[in-house]
Amino acid sequence: MKKQWLGAGMILLGAVFFSSKAVIVKLAYRYPVDPISLLTLRFLFSLPFFLGVAIWIYQKQQPRLSSSQKWQVLIFGVAGYYLASVFDFLGLQYIPASVERLLLFAYPTFVVLISALVLKDKVLRVLWLALLVSYLGIGVTFAEGLYLSDDPGFLKGTILVILCALTYAIYLIGSGYLIPKLGTWYYPAIALSAASIAILIHHIALYQWDLFDFPRQVYLLALLMAVVATVLPVFMISEGIRLVGASNAAIMGSIGPVSTIVLAAIFLGERLGYWQIAGAFLVIGGVLLITLSQQKKDG
Repeated sequence: MKKQWLGAGMILLGAVFFSSKAVIVKLAYRYPVDPISLLTLRFLFSLPFFLGVAIWIYQKQQPRLSSSQKWQVLIFGVAGYYLASVFDFLGLQYIPASVERLLLFAYPTFVVLISALVLKDKVLRVLWLALLVSYLGIGVTFAEGLYLSDDPGFLKGTILVILCALTYAIYLIGSGYLIPKLGTWYYPAIALSAASIAILIHHIALYQWDLFDFPRQVYLLALLMAVVATVLPVFMISEGIRLVGASNAAIMGSIGPVSTIVLAAIFLGERLGYWQIAGAFLVIGGVLLITLSQQKKDG
């Protein structure tokens, strides 16, 4: 029982930490910094932690990766945290943090669709209902957000964050295959190390490593994002999944959008419209229905 409570606490706290990322990004955008540089600083501060964990596990356990597994980790790491993060940080220039989290929270629906259309997995009828509910919620959230927003880039931001959710879903599908082989700590450590190196290369090619002229607040927020909204939740949620199981973890992780809405209201002064709140309930309800259905199917 103690193990279950510890795992639940890690999942809940990790989800709250993860959800703070969008709020920290929006706070950083109040200063003169571009999305790619801010993302690079996030991963630059995160990389020593991920490399340290990967080296520690390698020295302790001597895990052996086949050539195909090395390529798979590289592909899924780059897709899930490099591409997804680029889309996310670009999208956050145009849409509120609370809307971003609701759109991003739809990633389990993409997991279901990719599994059905690409991997040819059988999809229960109730999952199609869950997809319909989730996408209805996204549509409602987007429609009122577009109506309330005076930013002409709202549509662009929405598309970018949906692309983020799609690429993150690809990472999760790879995680389901590789975590049982590589472990709940070693896989994310090496996958995120690969993503970190990819964004560093991206910044060198785009800005020639021009990272040293931003206001002090940008570096402090990037460090906070790296530790609190990246490193800690990655390993807390991985360990929580080991203790309570993936399905239970997914249910507990539904606190994420609610947490972002609360944090965005406190630190950014954001407020959702009534229809957006209704859309939030539909998105969260649809994702929970997917999770519960998958739990019943696996059980």
